[in-house]
Formats: sequence, structure tokens, C-alpha cells
Amino acid sequence: MTVDKRSSRMGVLAVVAVLLLGILGTRLWFLQGTQQQVYQARVSASKTRVVFVPPERGRIFDSDGRIVADNKQVKTIAVDWSMLRKKKDRDALFSRLSGPLQTPVVELQQRYNPCYGMPAIPRCTKGQIYSSLLPLPLKEDVDEETVNFILERSEDFPGVSVQQDWKRVYPYAPLASHVIGYLGSITAGNLGAYRAKGYNANERVGQFGVELSEESVLHGTWGKKVFEIDAAGNIVREDVGQELQPVAGQDVQLSVDLDVQQYAEQALETELRNQQNLPSGPQTPECLSCGQQAHNPIDPKTNFKTRVYASSAQWGTTEWIPFKAPAGAVVVEDYTTGQVVAMASYPTFDNRWQGSGISGDKYKELFPETDDPDKSILVNRAIQGQYNMGSSIKPFIAVSAINAGIITPTSPYLDQGIYTLETIDPKRCQNNGGTVRCQFKNAISSGTGLPAVYGPLSVQSALAVSSDAFFYRIGERFFEADQTTDQSYMKSFVGQFGFGEKTGIQLPFEFSGRVPDTTIKKALIATGKFGTNEVPQLVVGDDVQVAIGQGLLSATPLQAANAYSTLANGGHHLQPSIIKAIYAPLTPNAGPEVADLAKGSVVQSFATPTVANEVTIDQPTRDQIVQGLHRVVYGPGVTYKGFYHGTTGEDLFIGYHGMQIAGKTGTAQGAGGYPWNDSSAFGAFSTDASQPYAVYAYLEKSGYGAKAAGPVVRCVFTALSDPTKMDPVKISDMLDTSSTLPAQPKHLADTSCLNAGSSTD
Repeated sequence: MTVDKRSSRMGVLAVVAVLLLGILGTRLWFLQGTQQQVYQARVSASKTRVVFVPPERGRIFDSDGRIVADNKQVKTIAVDWSMLRKKKDRDALFSRLSGPLQTPVVELQQRYNPCYGMPAIPRCTKGQIYSSLLPLPLKEDVDEETVNFILERSEDFPGVSVQQDWKRVYPYAPLASHVIGYLGSITAGNLGAYRAKGYNANERVGQFGVELSEESVLHGTWGKKVFEIDAAGNIVREDVGQELQPVAGQDVQLSVDLDVQQYAEQALETELRNQQNLPSGPQTPECLSCGQQAHNPIDPKTNFKTRVYASSAQWGTTEWIPFKAPAGAVVVEDYTTGQVVAMASYPTFDNRWQGSGISGDKYKELFPETDDPDKSILVNRAIQGQYNMGSSIKPFIAVSAINAGIITPTSPYLDQGIYTLETIDPKRCQNNGGTVRCQFKNAISSGTGLPAVYGPLSVQSALAVSSDAFFYRIGERFFEADQTTDQSYMKSFVGQFGFGEKTGIQLPFEFSGRVPDTTIKKALIATGKFGTNEVPQLVVGDDVQVAIGQGLLSATPLQAANAYSTLANGGHHLQPSIIKAIYAPLTPNAGPEVADLAKGSVVQSFATPTVANEVTIDQPTRDQIVQGLHRVVYGPGVTYKGFYHGTTGEDLFIGYHGMQIAGKTGTAQGAGGYPWNDSSAFGAFSTDASQPYAVYAYLEKSGYGAKAAGPVVRCVFTALSDPTKMDPVKISDMLDTSSTLPAQPKHLADTSCLNAGSSTD
């Protein structure tokens, strides 16, 4: 018997239909009931468009209110992302825009995709990232003619719009570019961090200098406008109720005085160029500028057949080697407040390049990547240069030795030109056939050709003539004290002046320098920065070298200037500051590129100095140290066995009529022991408390301290004593984007203050 299954099948279909209708009904109830508000919000959002309004960035002033970083309203050509989804549409649009915007297609494509045109291997990970919530900016600071051309042909440029924006301008560039810094786009590496702070991915943020360190102060808060749009995307009306006004960033006043800053930069660059181009030959009374190149004499030990310092075919046949003099820094500090009055670093750059819209190839031409530190431009050597200080460290070694009880302010010492270590068994010494260097010599006397013999010395006279033997002995005594402690005894005292620690100045990328101990030495060996054949612990030779500013010691020019400030003010080790005050937003102008500080509102002042620590400098100690440094500048030297040894700076300061100063020269021995690699240092401070300046200059590979850095410091103090010697600071000419130089050369109009004498140290 055949069973009719049609009825059962119809029943199943009916059940399925009822289930489907039930599910559909339940879903409709859910959407129209429970989720009604959510979907209504989505529908409403699709009818509105939010336009974010950028805030005006806080401005930066110098100590007198001159505006060194300002803002200009500009127009930016942007395009809606929806018009770029299809490659053929994107390619066509960029091709049409390339001409009017005068921008290569490849650069427009890289706005959309930072890796466009980059090699696939290695994988591109760098570049700019722009927010998908805002139109993609294609070119900033577009002129009115270009804007009108594009708006009048909107049908040819679908989705293209004109946005109002702010552009950073630097009216006095390139002055103080290392201090002020510049802006750049947020990159992939730090996008997450900036978004977490509420930034928009399209923003330009501080990348260097105060622009970076004070980013949170300068930035401000975005505003927004909300518009209702129709189905075609046209604006119907503005929803004023949801509008938020942008809040401008706070203004930052620097402690830097542009007049002094300009003069310091001019003096530094002029002297470096002088050192590169000095005539060769022995110095004579008729030619004081001669002989300032490094001497490469014939070696009598080889029967006058080879050069003493010969290291190449060229140098082996050349008697005078030119100094490279590639770089340097100058710091001027108010030693009563710790505020930095000037901070010059060379090579320098014009910080307008970073916002000039130049191509990537042009940027690489101006700022080439290099492993040669001599050629690094985007480095602030005042806080990033880690240098041996040479003899300019000696005042701090002297104070440390007195405080440690190693010597007294009047302890006598008989300098015989050569110091022999007393803690080493003579049988182990090189001069007795051993392997340990036990003898350390003074600088060669120009009169005898032998190590200078100064005779009876105290701290004061040892500083005046810069006796190395006197300080070698201190270094050995410190090492003896090391044996009773796990740490460097010398470091514990010298570190009180701030060496080996960051100063805390409000600038990014500051280096800490180094006062060595066993842990540091081991780390240097482990990382290959120091010879692997070296003993992995501090030895007596290390302390002996540190005592004269050589070996494992390193410091930045800012640390050195701050240490001289500590000597000058009697032991108050202050935290240096590059910021003078923070002002409420939108400080009014008093004139072109000058803020009216009297009408501004101070939010935070840095006028009160911050004392990092106190260094014990009792009056007898201070008297001897300051008198010794005063003699460095003005004389007299010492006479021993009828022979007069001048101080290291007295010839340099002949004819100087500025404020009374005390200072110390320094010559840091360079690579290979070749004299043309020696670097020049000079630190000094005013002994007149009404003019409380400390100045430190360091010129790389420029020779003796009194021959390069000394003249720069002399010039700076001359100008500080008589400001009429400084050129007036003027608003810059327009940036020449065809130039191949990162900054135009600077020079002193009057170079007479650079005329150095013949002292050597």
C-alpha cells in the first residue's frame, strides 16, 4: 500500500515557515524596541559631519619678548578619503592635482600611502599617517591663486576642499634653532602615544628643542563644528549647540637673549672657520696667527727621516697639519639663577626647512645621514656633546681634593716636570722594563722642548700654570682612597658639581656624560666602546687621567658651564633652565614679532632658582681657587730657576678691557695622540656679582684651549661688558629654498677680540 507523504511534507514546511516568521518578528521587535536608540543615533550621525578646528599653537619668545616661534593662518588643499578608494580614481585625481599644487605625483601618493614607491624589501615602516576621520591633506600653505584655480574647477577635482590651518613660522631663524626646535608629522612609531593624549593623527608636533620638550604646554585643545548634511553631502545647517571653540596653547618665554645668542653663534662659527684656514708656519712676534696649525716635526730619533706624528703618506711629508675644527658649542649662564642666556651649537641649521615643503631628496641633501659625528647637524652639542674637558676640569678636581682631605688650600708640591706613581712597585713600571705606565709628564715647554718644570706650587699657582703633575698626584691619592670603598671616591666628590648626571634642563635628548667607576668601565668594555684588553675595573691610571680631564671622563658643555657657575656663586649647584616663564594663551603683541609681556599673564615662573645640591666651598678654598683662575687670565705665572712660565691665558687677554673674570683653559687630547685631533676648551665666570655670567666654550679638533675656545670666551665677555659690540638682531629674510646649505654662514663683523696670544695648554 502506497503512503501519501505530501501531507507530512506540507506540515514540515508549515512549521519551518512559522519558525522563520517568528524569528523575523523577534528581530524586528529587537531592532525597533531594544536597539531603537542605537540605530537612530547611527542614522542621525550619517546626516551630520564633524569638522575639527585646530587650535593655535602657543608661541615662543626670547627673554625680551621677541617672538622666535609664531603662527600664520594658511590654507591647505585636502581631499575626502572616499574619493581615493579606487586606484584608478586616485591616480587620475593626483595626476590632475600635481600641476596646480606643483607637487610630484609620487609625493601625493605618499600622503595616501607612506610606502608608495618604496622598496618592498626592507619593508617600509616609516612615513606619515593621516586620520581617516578628516580629509587627507595634500599640500599646506597654498597661495590664493592656486586655491581659486581649484575651487573654480571643482568638477575636475571631486572631493577636494580647502581647509583653514596654522603654519609654524620662525621669524628670526636660524638663530637658536637647536634650542627652539621644529615641528613634524606624527609618525607610525609614536602615533599610539599621541592618540592616547587626544591628538589627531594629522597634526604636526614638536620633534626637537623646546617645541618637543614643551609640546604639552604649547599644543592647545582642538575645537569642533557639527554640520547637518543632505544625501548629496551638502551642508544644510550648522548645529551651533554642539560647537566647541579651540583653546590655544600656552606661550613659552625662553631665558635666551637673542642678542647674546646671535653673538655667541657668530663668535663660535667665525673662530672654527679661522682655525680651519690659519696660515701654517712657526709663530713669531710678527705673525701671532701663524703656528696655530698642528706641528708634525721631523723626528730626531729616526735621524730626521720621518715625522714624529706621521700616520699617512700625506702627513708624513707635511710639517703643519690643518685643524679640522668641524664643530663646537658655547653656553652662557646666569650663575645666580641657573638660567641659560645663550646656547650655541655648530654645525647649525635653519629650522624653517622642516616646514618648507621641500622634497625628501632635497631634505637628504641638506641633512644627509652620516656616521661621522663631525658632520652631524641635528645634534645640540651643548647638551649632547660628550667631551673630555682637558685642564678645564682642574678647578673641580682641586675643590674635590680639598673637601676629601687629600690636600689643603695651601698644600705645597714640588713640580719637577714628571710625576712618577708612588703606589706601583717600581719593578712593574715601563721605565724599568715592566708593563705599567708609571710616569706622566707636564706639557712641553716652548722654551726648552722638554716637560715644563714649575717648581714649588700650591693649588693657586698649579691652576695658574696648569701643572699636570700637581693633578696627577691628586688622581693617585683619590685612587688610594678608592681602595676603602666600593665606589669611586673621586666620583663621589666631582659628581657634586653635576658631572655624570643630566642637568634636567628643559630640552630633549640630553646626555649625562660620565665620571667613571668600575661598573661604568666594565660596561664600556662589554659594549666595545673601550679596549677589550683593558682591566675590567678602575685602576690608578684611570683616576690619574680623569684628574686632568682625559681618559674615561666626559661632560657636556652645559654641565661644564653649570659647574663654573657653581664655583662662581659659592657652591650652589643650580639646575639650569632654558625656560623663563609660561604665559597664558594669546599674549598680545607690542609690535612686529614682539610680544607685550607686560599685558601677558604669567602662569608659571622659573625666576626662582632650583638648587640641585650644595657643594662645600669654604672661604679659604674659594679664595685660592678663584685667585688661581684669575691668574690664568691676568697673570702672573711662576718663576723657577730664573725661567718664567706664563699662565695659560695671560697672553690671550692682553688688551682685554671687559668685566673682571676668572677662568681655565683646557686642551683635550684627541684620537691617536695626534695634535691636530686635540680639542679646545675654556670656562670662565665674572667675579663681578652685578654681571653674573659663566661662559664655557668647546671647539672640537681646534688645538690648544687658549688658541680657539679661549678667544671665543674672550669675545663673549667683551660683548657682555659692552652690548654695543653686538650686531642688532633682525627679522630674517625669506628662506631660499634653492640653497644647498642647512644654514647660511655667520661671522663677526669685528674679529679683533679673537686675536689669541701664544700660551699653550
